[in-house]
Amino acid sequence: MSINAPVHTLSGDATSLDAFEGKVILAVNVASKCGLTPQYSGLEALQQQYASRGFTVVGFPCNQFAGQEPGTAEEIETFCSTTYGVSFPMMEKIEVNGEGRHPIYQTLTEVADAEGHSGDVRWNFEKFLIAPDGAISRFSPMVAPDSEELVAAIEAALPR
Repeated sequence: MSINAPVHTLSGDATSLDAFEGKVILAVNVASKCGLTPQYSGLEALQQQYASRGFTVVGFPCNQFAGQEPGTAEEIETFCSTTYGVSFPMMEKIEVNGEGRHPIYQTLTEVADAEGHSGDVRWNFEKFLIAPDGAISRFSPMVAPDSEELVAAIEAALPR
């Protein structure tokens, strides 16, 4: 299993997280019909604030939590761009838990968050910060994109 396993973009192009080598990556499982969906605004704000310093959000749509991402790739793309102005890369819809868990998430879910939770992703908008050296930090879905703890972790991971 590898954090750099193959994945496709929302538009169907083959890629992997290797495409973002040297960047600080915030991998987030996202959904369009969730109470936490407004976090897209905060994620896009992080993208705008830190992209020039070697940071990117990478969204992974997932329909495993109460069917809150039922859309097709085209519907997800349209929703994200028109509703939230999302400019960060969006990947294909994947599974983050269970037997069909994508290999990227098999690696990510081994990491515990500040409360000691590891294993299954709990809900939409769980966040994994991946530093250029491969260090991974995990944040609960309830940790807002503009929270002090997440922003401090991003700042610490960015190149000086």
